[in-house]
Formats: sequence, C-alpha cells, structure tokens
Amino acid sequence: LQLVDSGGGLVQPGDSLRLSCEVSGGSLDYYAITWFRQAPEKKLEGVSCRNALNGRTNYVDSVKGRFTISRDNVKNIMYLQMNDLKPEDTAVYTCAAPGSHYCVGFNSRYEYWGQGTQVNVSS
Repeated sequence: LQLVDSGGGLVQPGDSLRLSCEVSGGSLDYYAITWFRQAPEKKLEGVSCRNALNGRTNYVDSVKGRFTISRDNVKNIMYLQMNDLKPEDTAVYTCAAPGSHYCVGFNSRYEYWGQGTQVNVSS
C-alpha cells in the first residue's frame, strides 16, 4: 500500500483547505485511513480516522465541527476538509493506514504512511 498526501499550503485564519491522501496498491474499500499532524516541537497527534467498511469516523476534540474526513471511491482518495482554520492547526499533516479496515487507536502501530504535507495558518 502506498500513500501520497498533498494539498497543504499557507492560509489565513478562517480559511479552508482540503488535504488529499491518494492510495495505491489497495482499495479504500478495505483500508481505514487516519490523518495525523505534528506541529513544531510537539508530539504526533491523531486528527481523524474513517473506517473502511461502515464509514464511521472519529475526530480529535480540537477539530470537531471544523474538519471532515471523506472518501472518493472512484479515485481511491481520502480527503480531509479543513474549515475555519486556526493558527494552532499549523502542522505537517500525514495520512496513515493501520492495515486493517477498522480504525485503531492513534497510539497503535500503523503500517503505511504518507510523506506529509505542510499546513501553515497565519495572518
């Protein structure tokens, strides 16, 4: 399984961005995907996950109501729509797959990782 994430950039507070995690070597019908982020000098933080089979999603509290994880079944891409961005959302965002169809804990082992995309939110 290969993951390539993209879509980061520099935006102002209140703006939106959509990150993409393009998956090859396997179908998102069978793999859960999690988005992580890591801000400078901070630990890796799980942001959101989407189960493959039932579509259930979960979010870290700090992004609930602002971020949405979704899937394009045809293109085999997992998206992270980020609205009302705040300076504290500034981080490198990376998608990862645990290798299962269900989400696992953010501290669990993940088999596959993207390369990361930088998001900067600043006025």
